Amino acid sequence: MVADTMKSIDTMKCLVYDKSSMPWDTTRGFQAARQPIPRLDEAARPADAECALVKVIYAGFCGSDRGIWNRVAFKGMIFDSLKREQSTIRVIGHEMVGEIVAIGSNVAARYGLSVKDIVSTESHIICGTCYQCRLGQTHICSQDVIIGIGRDGCFAEYIKLPANVLWATDTRKIRLKVAAIQEPFGNAVHACTVADLRGRTVAVFGCGTIGLFVVMVARALGATRVIGIEPNERNAELARKLGADEVISMRPPKNGTQPWGADKDLVQAVRAACGGIGADVSMEMAGFNSSVNNAIQSTRRGGDVVLFGLKQGNFHIQAFDRMIVNGLRLHSVIGRRIFESWYITRNLLEDRSNRIQDRIYEDILGGGEESVVHIDSFAFDSFEKTLAAWPKPLIQF
Repeated sequence: MVADTMKSIDTMKCLVYDKSSMPWDTTRGFQAARQPIPRLDEAARPADAECALVKVIYAGFCGSDRGIWNRVAFKGMIFDSLKREQSTIRVIGHEMVGEIVAIGSNVAARYGLSVKDIVSTESHIICGTCYQCRLGQTHICSQDVIIGIGRDGCFAEYIKLPANVLWATDTRKIRLKVAAIQEPFGNAVHACTVADLRGRTVAVFGCGTIGLFVVMVARALGATRVIGIEPNERNAELARKLGADEVISMRPPKNGTQPWGADKDLVQAVRAACGGIGADVSMEMAGFNSSVNNAIQSTRRGGDVVLFGLKQGNFHIQAFDRMIVNGLRLHSVIGRRIFESWYITRNLLEDRSNRIQDRIYEDILGGGEESVVHIDSFAFDSFEKTLAAWPKPLIQF
């Protein structure tokens, strides 16, 4: 039996990429549109017994969404999935908080979820049967589908999702606007838990949104010194405000320097800031080839390099032999460990003594006012200004 408190309307407001009217190579942005509201229909789709319909309250605008907005990322995944669906329109978005308005017949008993529950969601929908899933490595499922890229996302008034990716959230302990960005915060949690940070010096290469989260999480998980490396002064100031002991600016490479090579002066500055021996753990959050080499060369012998920043194409590793001789450990991080990272995320956000939740709300979301755009007010030009002004805009529905 399906519980459904949704109003009987046929279409919903959403933000979409439409390949038929927005050529990938000559356009930018998303379109405000109306699309059919997804429905639970177990007679037609037996799998709906395991699904829930969620009314979105707030959706976070991710770096991945910026990549789609600017047409520099995920073209292949979007186009391939649209071809499979025989569609031209993809609803974007994968970070959100919302209220369950309908559940399939198996959801209450199997997942403990009910209508009116407030939930966020894991953005990777996993198969549960591939080799990785059966090993418990569900975050690298070989058949995963990403919400808002490989299937319709949450920049919409409603979204239908498998109940096994939903994450119940206690809004008495976590503000709604902060709850909307648990998924990207979980990226930082995952990055900070692949190496032991207790008593360590940590260098964060790239203080964009996830890098800023890393600054806070690293401190909360026991890092004794956190160094930011960031060229943008506004992000650098935020990193200092959120707990970085020092932020080192990056300069353009000198004439004759390989564009992919490490900056010797920067590496020396990072090593000096870390007691002269280099960082115990370097977090590469930017994804540029030069930044990867900066991170590797700034790490002490026997240290850890965490690779999270993502760019397509081939990279050069500078002085590869020294990386081996120095005994560095490289860790590639994608997404969140499901649901291990989510439990740690919940604990860090609900623990008000570390002030992480308050800092996210006050500094990254700017008090939750100017960084929030209501779907009814969406316009290309004004939204671009919001993207430029805030590290993490929210869309309200």
